[in-house]
Amino acid sequence: MRAMLDTNIIVDALQDREPWAEAAKQIFREAAMGRFSGCITAKACADIHYLVHRCTHSEAEARNTLGKLFTLFELLDTTAADCQRALISETKDFEDAIMIETARREGLDCIVTRNARDFSHAPLKVIEPEAFLKTLNA
Repeated sequence: MRAMLDTNIIVDALQDREPWAEAAKQIFREAAMGRFSGCITAKACADIHYLVHRCTHSEAEARNTLGKLFTLFELLDTTAADCQRALISETKDFEDAIMIETARREGLDCIVTRNARDFSHAPLKVIEPEAFLKTLNA
């Protein structure tokens, strides 16, 4: 199974944000064990870098964190066509629409997010972290 991980899942794990951190960290562990292929968009990397840098005040730490993420998760390019399709998408949040279009083009099985309602117009399965983990363990 290939799953797009929303930025909030990554940041929840990295910053130990409660009450979501444990499920996010378990998703990291499941990916490390090869139970699924986790994907993040290239666009999300800039957001993750910014948030890690803001928290740590260290460029080296932010880059080191991204390097680790790149070994754990597949990095997907976002194309101009993805952005064009996102513009006409019914999804209100443009960043979410780009993620949806990238996942759709790449043929991913699902998007894992804790904001499933923001992805209500996605043409693929959208699943919250706890439900995703149950699916992996079924």
